[in-house]
Amino acid sequence: MSSPSYDTIGYEVDGHKATITLNRPEALNALSPHMITELRAAYDEAENDDDIWLMIVTGTGRAFCTGADVKEIPDDGKVLYERPYLSTYDQWEAPQEGTPPFRRMAKPILAAINGICCGAGLDWVTTGDIVIASDKATFFDPHVSIGLVAAREMVRLARVLPRSVALRMALTGKHERMSADRAYELGMITEVVPHDNLLARAHEIADIVNSNAPLAVRGTRLAIHKTLDLPLLEGEILAETFRERVVRTEDAQEGPRAFVEKRTPDWQCR
Repeated sequence: MSSPSYDTIGYEVDGHKATITLNRPEALNALSPHMITELRAAYDEAENDDDIWLMIVTGTGRAFCTGADVKEIPDDGKVLYERPYLSTYDQWEAPQEGTPPFRRMAKPILAAINGICCGAGLDWVTTGDIVIASDKATFFDPHVSIGLVAAREMVRLARVLPRSVALRMALTGKHERMSADRAYELGMITEVVPHDNLLARAHEIADIVNSNAPLAVRGTRLAIHKTLDLPLLEGEILAETFRERVVRTEDAQEGPRAFVEKRTPDWQCR
């Protein structure tokens, strides 16, 4: 199957999976304006391709992503974009940089952290649906060490980690790094994988997710994401609306039928 061509990232399709690979190893996969533009195009490509049910994001070299490319940050402090400043809606939102558009997408993202992950690289950890890491991965936030406020990255992380742990990471900057094992202990990632097996394991987990009904997976993902900030009762009621929509699909009939007939379901994603 032909795939889009990009300069700073890889995009490969395998079955119902799209693998997006950050590919500026010489820059430790730091985010340039062009890379941000390509990432957004790749997310949209996968989200809009009916044959893709899940995205994997990983990196090449010894880093997953080291955040914004300091060499390309403008002197006026304007956020990195190829488009003119404030010319797009995204630029009026909280800066997203490499973040998947998790608030408006339906398909799940599996982040496979292959190495150094810091600054804006942490956004995949806090917004990804399933996050695994190589045993060589490390996590930190260098913002205060280069004179910048650790903003949305640490606000997100403070909702994933215990408050005191997030504050320690934010305030120690580049001088302390969290290991993959410690990240696992704290629930920041869900699995530590031997480095050379990381991508294979990511595909194994992706295949497990894709063995389930894809629309049910998306509805479940949305039910969780859209209710995290709601009171429990309102969250329960909103989640039920996603269940009611999926009940009307062909796959919702196929699942119970396959169970009764003791066979593997044939999901049609409709």
